[in-house]
Amino acid sequence: MPKTGTIYVCTNCSAQSPKWSGRCLECGAWGSFREDAEANLRSKTTSDMQKAPAADVIDLSALNTENFQRLPTGITECDRVLGGGIVPGSLILIGGEPGIGKSTLALQIAANVVPPRPAGEGAGGEGVYVSGEESPEQIKSRVERLAIAPDAVRLITETNVEKIIAALLKLKPTLVVIDSIQTMRSLEVDGESGSLNQIRACTVKLLQTAKEHNIAIIITGHITKDGALAGPKTLEHLVDTVLYLEQNKNNDFRILRTVKNRFGSTDEIGLFEMTQVGFREIQNPSGVFLDEMQGASGTAVSCILEGTRPFLVEVQALVTKTVFGYPQRKSAGFDLNRLQILLAVLSKRAGLNLATQDVHVNVVGGLKINETALDLAVCGAIISSLSNQIIAKDTVILGEVGLGGEVRKIYKLEQRLNEAKKLGFAKAVIPAGEVKSGLALSKIANVGELVKYVTS
Repeated sequence: MPKTGTIYVCTNCSAQSPKWSGRCLECGAWGSFREDAEANLRSKTTSDMQKAPAADVIDLSALNTENFQRLPTGITECDRVLGGGIVPGSLILIGGEPGIGKSTLALQIAANVVPPRPAGEGAGGEGVYVSGEESPEQIKSRVERLAIAPDAVRLITETNVEKIIAALLKLKPTLVVIDSIQTMRSLEVDGESGSLNQIRACTVKLLQTAKEHNIAIIITGHITKDGALAGPKTLEHLVDTVLYLEQNKNNDFRILRTVKNRFGSTDEIGLFEMTQVGFREIQNPSGVFLDEMQGASGTAVSCILEGTRPFLVEVQALVTKTVFGYPQRKSAGFDLNRLQILLAVLSKRAGLNLATQDVHVNVVGGLKINETALDLAVCGAIISSLSNQIIAKDTVILGEVGLGGEVRKIYKLEQRLNEAKKLGFAKAVIPAGEVKSGLALSKIANVGELVKYVTS
């Protein structure tokens, strides 16, 4: 017979205690302990649990998925990140810093994913925007600013999740936006809005509604100071897709990145620019990072891949004589440890004297690159700055550098070269090997040949 007893749970942080206490020792909240409602269920014997009815067994071969098609958002960059569109019945979480545009993007998706309702038709099939943070007048003002038709989306201003779900079952919409999950509250759970128990309970109810009634739901979430989504970590496990909206402090464009996707890849990114009428897609991302490129020494162009999308980036290097006895090595957007390795390879294998030189490397546009395909371009920029020789602006440099100074092949080289050709580049410095391209190719086998190429 299992041991039975009463367990008290803090409604603010979910800490457990065998006895009631006026103050939680974990989070410091007063009067937050409540008796666990599931204590009786956990104290039941195994024989009692075996009396439960058996679960239904589903034959996958009998399921019909012909009508199970993704919903296009009307925004190409969003469709790319989601894997082709929104899957019906999925639960999507969008996180980001305050003021970055989560609500604006979600409202645009809600208005675009389903066409406006024809005049005279009843409810059903349209998108619904649920707001717990703004008044109807404020949202109407934002809709007008974004040039969205007022009848393109239905509005609910409510924080009670039970009332919201009841309205959704009546309307039967295709897509629902919950803005934000931290403002929602369930009457079945104790605690204030935004507490861990409330966030978890509301998300579970929305998940059940999405799966049982085939309604796609997007919820927006706040993030903490360290960049993580506010609330329990289980929030990310409950949802089907987790998207992060990021902003480069040096530019006005936003990056939509997926860190979890049950229905697609997590390698894709979407690029947007915030305008007076909302988010505008950036169709040519390479132009963003090469727009102000100057024909100066220490500059090289390479091509990186984000998922299946190639785009060109500019790498800058500045090599100057050190003032102190120990040379400085600094980088922005490129891994500093990788830079140290490349400098050691250039010194050992190419004979460059970098022991008395400060080296600074920067990836233009504020991007953070972890791809080794950028190695050769970084080496070329360093050599160019050291020798004060300019690399032609119509040249793209691609390749990985090994510890022996050899230049290795990279992933999807032809696709990167084709992207460079589309943007008007005429020459390419690549690893030795067979490759088809319309560019004038200079194939090199080691960093010594790269030095000769740049300084010649």
